[in-house]
Amino acid sequence: MLYVVDGYNVTKSDPATRDLSLEEQRDALAARLRARGRELLGAGRIVVVFDGESGAGLSSAGGAPVEVRFSRGGSADDAIVDAIAGSVARGQAVRVITSDSGLAARVKDHGGARVEVLGRETLFDAAGRGRARTGKTRYPASSAGIPRGGNAITAELKKLWLSNECEE
Repeated sequence: MLYVVDGYNVTKSDPATRDLSLEEQRDALAARLRARGRELLGAGRIVVVFDGESGAGLSSAGGAPVEVRFSRGGSADDAIVDAIAGSVARGQAVRVITSDSGLAARVKDHGGARVEVLGRETLFDAAGRGRARTGKTRYPASSAGIPRGGNAITAELKKLWLSNECEE
């Protein structure tokens, strides 16, 4: 499976990244996909396409490899259509992550039944998708900066504070 992400379409409307600089948006999305790409999307190759002239490369530090591409003078939409062309021609299924209805129509016309379009909120940090939403597995507290045993300490403090408030 090939996943092609419309980079700025995701980052500019994601509550977790929209207020960041463009460079920070790109870095945050690549980091999220390295860490949680398989959880959010499934197994397969992930390609993120951004408008612009910056360099392209494979970002794999700390997790799954994520290929970052730039449109280099054209539009990101054109680059996304080009990115799926070879995969569709080889019979590979492709999922494009965007909420741009014009791009969605173009990739569906270009790829037919081999292309599925997923909404950009699929990748939002606040979407509550994946294992955390199903309740099967929770994120470790350490991923939020909470030290081991921190949740127990928080529970104790809540009991103390709340019981003091009730007595007053």
